[in-house]
Amino acid sequence: MSASASTTAAGRRFPDRFLWGTATSAYQIEGAADAEGKGESIWDRFCTIPGTITDGSDGRTACDHYHRYADDVALMRRLNLGAYRFSIAWTRVMPTGRGPVNQAGLDFYDRLVDELLGAGITPFATLYHWDLPQALEDLGGWPARATAEAFAEYAAVAVERLGDRVGAWTTMNEPFVIANLGYLTGEHAPGRTNLADAVAASHHVLLGHGLANAAIRATRPDVEVGITLNFTPVTAVGSSPFALDRQRVTNEYENLWYSEAIGGKGYPAFTVERLGWDQREVQPGDMELISAPIDFLGVNFYTRKMVGAIDGERVERGDHTTMGWEIHPEALGNLLRTLHEDYKFPRIYITENGAAMPDTDRVEGLVADRDRIDYIADHLGQVLDAIDEGIPVAGYFAWSLLDNFEWAHGYGPKFGLVEVDPVTLERTPKQSAIWYSELARTGELRVP
Repeated sequence: MSASASTTAAGRRFPDRFLWGTATSAYQIEGAADAEGKGESIWDRFCTIPGTITDGSDGRTACDHYHRYADDVALMRRLNLGAYRFSIAWTRVMPTGRGPVNQAGLDFYDRLVDELLGAGITPFATLYHWDLPQALEDLGGWPARATAEAFAEYAAVAVERLGDRVGAWTTMNEPFVIANLGYLTGEHAPGRTNLADAVAASHHVLLGHGLANAAIRATRPDVEVGITLNFTPVTAVGSSPFALDRQRVTNEYENLWYSEAIGGKGYPAFTVERLGWDQREVQPGDMELISAPIDFLGVNFYTRKMVGAIDGERVERGDHTTMGWEIHPEALGNLLRTLHEDYKFPRIYITENGAAMPDTDRVEGLVADRDRIDYIADHLGQVLDAIDEGIPVAGYFAWSLLDNFEWAHGYGPKFGLVEVDPVTLERTPKQSAIWYSELARTGELRVP
């Protein structure tokens, strides 16, 4: 925790129109894995492979949001939330990724959107949060160009149905994670481990964004379109040439690879050469599609990364979350300044920021998560500084509304503002939820 940041920010007020929300993703909370015609996703398949999920769990039930969405929306309303960022499961809408549309799946999102609007909550829809239809993976997955084309078809179907009520659409969530953890390290579904596949996937995910951007605007020219990128700023340990070289390659591959392409600057030439990528996947017109104007950039931020000349080289760092991630709010402020200076996106939303904490202390039956409150407050202090400097940050979505299925980590890490009983699935707001509710009501950043 950075106490100085909290103290400096305390008592300051956000702009009146600043959006306060929370974020979730379909596979992590919905459950109902094969309900009403839903198809199989790569995460449905991945979770059946022994050893892939730390606790051997899966998302077949998750938080059962599919059946409890009305109660969850009512909870959001009680927490004074003005916006909700959710993702649509591609396999609910098009079970095999292309072809026939599953109307029952669209009906679910119809009901969810109407429930949100009825509660005065603005829906922010994400079209892809990592749950590729398994049928498309069987045909090559994201390393294949056809997947990007299929994604644009799906985007048009979803926006045609919901775009009269959903005004903000995010195409992709965290392209780096999709490509790198899914196709290089194999930590995430589909679990492949090939550099050529990962680099091809990185391009086709961005191409999918570009094609979907065009398809959405052709379908509903009145809606706003953006993309969410995750940023983990990279700091060198020491000043040796080897450390600085590793820092540059790591930062370009994990961060600039995506922001530079979206921002119209192409892929970073230095790291393209280091990877030995011949860019055979890049066809004429691709980069123009990828860099077509967006209405907003979503920024997901959790931590920074330290890179030394050799693996494992460390320096003394501050506090950490239970994920082992360093708590360093200043890196978010510096990131926002850099993004604004380099790209001038019309609007920025913090689409994910939050922390997995131990959640072992209780007061009067509630999880007493002062550590999570401090984490969020310190980062919001950095957001306030950025706004004061003229950077167009328009909203903040805490990750996450609910304790949920945390991908390969299973149900161990707790990111939620709301506790979910693992047996009854009963929702109980933590102290952080009560604190955040008051912040959303007043717009004033107070630190208890």
